[in-house]
Amino acid sequence: MAKKKVLIVDDEEPIRQLVSNILAKDYTVLVAIDGEEAINMARCQKPDLILMDMLMPKVDGFTACYTINQDPTTRDIPVVMLTGIDYELNKKLSREIGAQGYITKPFSPEDLRATVGRFLKGSA
Repeated sequence: MAKKKVLIVDDEEPIRQLVSNILAKDYTVLVAIDGEEAINMARCQKPDLILMDMLMPKVDGFTACYTINQDPTTRDIPVVMLTGIDYELNKKLSREIGAQGYITKPFSPEDLRATVGRFLKGSA
């Protein structure tokens, strides 16, 4: 059976590498460097889950998440915000634009795997 696909969207290479290393054993990992690339990859690659940074150049994570959730071809893909900003307002806004989860950096590998597993359980 094919591995589930997880799209990691972050403008920082070390974060993309870290998350990729944590998830690569269990999932097919795709990467995008900004929200614009994430929207295009979501449409083309149809990942099973998207882990999205909030603050990025070109198109930020909020806008990309909203766009993905409005598009009939991608709206069923769960988006989890992955960010260094742990403000309640950001968590609330994330939910309002359609994000299904929120992970704060720094995170432990166990927390990341558990969160991803929660969204993809029964489908791996």
